[in-house]
This record gives sequence, structure tokens and C-alpha cells, in this order.
Amino acid sequence: MTLLGEEHVRRYLETGGTAGHTWNGVTCLVLWTVGRRTGQRRVTPLIYGRDGDHYLVIASQGGAPAHPGWYHNIVAEPRVEAQVLADRFQARARTAEGEERERLWKIMAELWPNYDEYARRTSRHIPVVVLERT
Repeated sequence: MTLLGEEHVRRYLETGGTAGHTWNGVTCLVLWTVGRRTGQRRVTPLIYGRDGDHYLVIASQGGAPAHPGWYHNIVAEPRVEAQVLADRFQARARTAEGEERERLWKIMAELWPNYDEYARRTSRHIPVVVLERT
């Protein structure tokens, strides 16, 4: 199964995450945001980590020069919906800053070492996003 595609989302949702939750040794969630320009719901599968009760996702876009669309959406509207396995919930997204960001980046880079390569590949500061259940 390819990551970050429509097929990944479809199978994840159809199976309550039993297909698609684990990909290449990492865990994935599904994130719904509201499009900042269209107002329409957008769905994105993302690798996630944990920090206590919070879920962590990285707006890396593979080290591309611009932030991914979903990140711009959560900056404009931080109320999101997420699904981890069969658990679907409302959350508030926020960007980690300073020492918290550095600590959380290490957690995520340990899970997916490619994040460090993505950071070297781009001049932008890659956001670490914290999803807090509401």
C-alpha cells in the first residue's frame, strides 16, 4: 500500500485502521482539516508518534520547499478530526515551538529517521504539530 494516497485512506477507514495503521514499521493516522480557502473538509494520512496523551505529526512534505496544504489549514482552523485505528475523535492542532519542538522532533525522528534528511533538504523550519483531544 502506498502512503499518503487515496487508497491508503480508503482502506484505513474501511477496516478501522487494521489495513494502513502500520506502514513500513511506523504508525499512521488519518487527519481531517477544513480547507482554508474552500471551507471543504480535506483528509490526509500521516505518520504519527505519541507524547503522553497527545498525537504528534510532522509537516515535512518530504523536505519540499513549502509547507503541506494540511498544515496551512490547521494554522487557519486548528479544530480538526483524527482517526487512530477505529478511534475517531475531535482535536485541537497546535505547532510546537522552542524546546518543546526540539524534544518532540527527536521523538519523531527516532520513529522515522527520514525526517532528519528532510530537514537537511529544505531551508524551511519543518513544523511539529501536536494534536490534543478535545
